[in-house]
Amino acid sequence: AQLVESGGDLVQPGGSLRLSCVASGFTFSWYNVNWYRQASGEEREFVASITAGEGTRNYAASVKGRFTISRDNDKNTAYLQMNNLKPEDTAVYYCYAARTWGQGTQVTVSS
Repeated sequence: AQLVESGGDLVQPGGSLRLSCVASGFTFSWYNVNWYRQASGEEREFVASITAGEGTRNYAASVKGRFTISRDNDKNTAYLQMNNLKPEDTAVYYCYAARTWGQGTQVTVSS
């Protein structure tokens, strides 16, 4: 199993980014997908999740209303749309599924 994230970048406060997580080596549609993030010097924290099947979504309170998680099972890909970004969103973002972590993608929010 492998997960590869992309889409991280430097963006100004109030900006938007869309992260992607491409899965391979397992049946993607069978598994819940989670996004986590880890800021420098901090513990990794939950950001959002989407279930297999019905696609039920859950969000951390800090991102609810600004971030949207989605998935395209035909493309074996999960997404994290991030709007109204804040400096405190700066972190490495990881996706997790099938007991597998991706390598992460850096998001930096700064003017």
